[in-house]
Amino acid sequence: MSSKVVYEGWMVRYGRRKIGRSFIHMRYFVLESRLLAYYKKKPQDNQVPIKTMLIDGNCRVEDRGLKTHHGHMVYVLSVYNKKEKYHRITMAAFNIQEALLWKEKIELVIDLHQGSQVPNGNKFVSFEYKSGMDNGRTASSSDHESQISAQEDEDDAHPNLLRRTTIGNGPPESVFDWTREIGSDFSNQNANSQAFSRKHWRLVQCQNGLRIFEELVEVDYLPRSYSRAMKAVGVVEATCEQIFELVMSMDGTRFEWDCSFQYGSLVEEVDGHTAILYHRLQLDWFPMFVWPRDLCYVRYWRRNDDGNYVVLFRSREHENCGPQPGYVRAHIESGGFNISPLKPRNGKPRTQVQHLMQIDLKGWGVGYLSSFQQHCLLQMLNSVAGLREWFAQTDERTAPPRIPVMVNMASATVSSQKSLKTQGSSVHASSSIDQMNAANRNSVMLDEYSDEDEEYQIPECEQEVYPNEQENDIKRIAVEEESTDPIDLSSFSGNIRRDDRDGSRDCWRISDGNNFRVRSKTFCFDKTKIPAGKHLMDLVAVDWLKDTKRMDHVARRQGCAAQVASEKGLFSIVMNVQVPGSTHYSMIFYFVTKELIPGSLLQRFVDGDDEFRNSRLKLIPSVPKGSWIVRQSVGSTPCLLGKAVDCNYIRGPKYLEVDVDIGSSTVANGVLGLVIGVITTLVVDMAFLIQANTTEELPERLIGAVRVSHIQLSSAIPSNLDSYPSD
Repeated sequence: MSSKVVYEGWMVRYGRRKIGRSFIHMRYFVLESRLLAYYKKKPQDNQVPIKTMLIDGNCRVEDRGLKTHHGHMVYVLSVYNKKEKYHRITMAAFNIQEALLWKEKIELVIDLHQGSQVPNGNKFVSFEYKSGMDNGRTASSSDHESQISAQEDEDDAHPNLLRRTTIGNGPPESVFDWTREIGSDFSNQNANSQAFSRKHWRLVQCQNGLRIFEELVEVDYLPRSYSRAMKAVGVVEATCEQIFELVMSMDGTRFEWDCSFQYGSLVEEVDGHTAILYHRLQLDWFPMFVWPRDLCYVRYWRRNDDGNYVVLFRSREHENCGPQPGYVRAHIESGGFNISPLKPRNGKPRTQVQHLMQIDLKGWGVGYLSSFQQHCLLQMLNSVAGLREWFAQTDERTAPPRIPVMVNMASATVSSQKSLKTQGSSVHASSSIDQMNAANRNSVMLDEYSDEDEEYQIPECEQEVYPNEQENDIKRIAVEEESTDPIDLSSFSGNIRRDDRDGSRDCWRISDGNNFRVRSKTFCFDKTKIPAGKHLMDLVAVDWLKDTKRMDHVARRQGCAAQVASEKGLFSIVMNVQVPGSTHYSMIFYFVTKELIPGSLLQRFVDGDDEFRNSRLKLIPSVPKGSWIVRQSVGSTPCLLGKAVDCNYIRGPKYLEVDVDIGSSTVANGVLGLVIGVITTLVVDMAFLIQANTTEELPERLIGAVRVSHIQLSSAIPSNLDSYPSD
């Protein structure tokens, strides 16, 4: 990096969506002296940028907030000149720290060329935050052009003030900002709720390392329908950004820290700071007699100058989120999180998390059973303790936090309705179009300011190469997934039967690839993972063998699935999982394909040397059903098999066998000792794949995945390998 470069790095190029192009564009942005530019790749000498902008005192950095972009959640910034508003550069980051860093660096350059001086020596000074500004409109900085102009007028009227560093302005008028209640002026707030005037809290109890407070309301009588606000306060050893990302997520990760969460989806994305969500609560309070609760509410967020994050909730009605069958619609009067940084201790970051809820759970039981409301409210507030324990037991601090995309409620509803339809093909085609429209209805609305690369001068060779590379990747994946002539599975058999019914025992079935997450096309840039989808090969048979010694090269057995596939001209990968003991066992999985695609990662693995194979063969395990200690011991973390245990590779004319010796690892052997004793009670999922390490190899694809259920040791049959030549 030269001395003139202020900042540089990879960012998402955020622009107008084009039909048929659903991938993320990564561009290399460079802020050098007064010039902001971006390139297709890290610039070399005399490389021409795709687009440039000269930064001066008239430039502004507009915060667009959190947006959905090609299946990813990104934080969007737009740099423009207020004298030439149609000339702008829009960029996005996968985590808010990177977006804040770029915003700070660009505004520093703007201030240097504006000649502004701040008496106290600070780089930035904030404008006063006003709740309910713009005559009741949602005062988010991702709003329309009129608000941008108003901000510019304010800049000109206060030449001694620099741009604020707050991300996000005031919340919607209907949402009460309880984080500013102490010492604040509430004259602008809606006065129809006593909650808006509260200023005092009483400590009720301490539990799970949290302080639980209840609001003090100075009245003699409260109606049964009125619910007191309660809040939990705790300290979490993590940064504000890490906690904020976790609080904003509504995916499977939330099950690990929020015991009141059952399901969440997006109803409408209002702007970058405001969204309407649907949320089902998991309240385990006499479920046989009490109906479950759900919510439809506005969620607003912002980042303040001091680095703390505010997330606010309040219920509202929405046309796309009516009452759901089997659920009672609860009402949030006020709620949310206040995430504030504390001084580090022993080199570890510390953050105070406040979680407030004032909720009416509705239904007949609330007015008569006070313990119901109290129990459910405490269960929700305990999520602060869940956050603390989640970070205390998680080592993945180095990975940049990211918010996964939420399920769209409209598209989910259409999908479920579509699955119930049994009409003809014309109806199915219409449903498919409706589903696509519904899925895109709440996608981010990209503005008229485009950052499309093709609109700017690029060398012709680069214009052709980059899109073609991306399109070829997509076409290659489509070709690999296409199955023109399915393999006839009736010719293959193993001694363990296939049974696709739930609850079956001593059997196997193909596990859905979407149950496993693998590296995405953009993993090298953002470390994202996606559902694996369709397998590369077909699992045709499973054998369960036993012998007095370890069984190697089982594919040589006459009549086994690998031999049958070879006779049909098909190629097999044989996974032989060897289980040591007084009696040796082997579970063998036969994966078959018509042919290997030349140059593919799978073909390179099959024909590569053992060093390459050991560095790439990966297993993703899972135990959907089994004792807690077994699930914890096995885990679900991907494992490079060749690094963890000894693997022996036998390359036959039409097959590759991988003998996986579990007994070669002390750790694996210890886990195996737990598993083998309770194997009849377990349901185990295993996915095999080749690890992708470069952009050309991504995204990762599964060789195949299998679920084995309640296997009996007595079902194993003798291998009789001695009767076959050992080559």
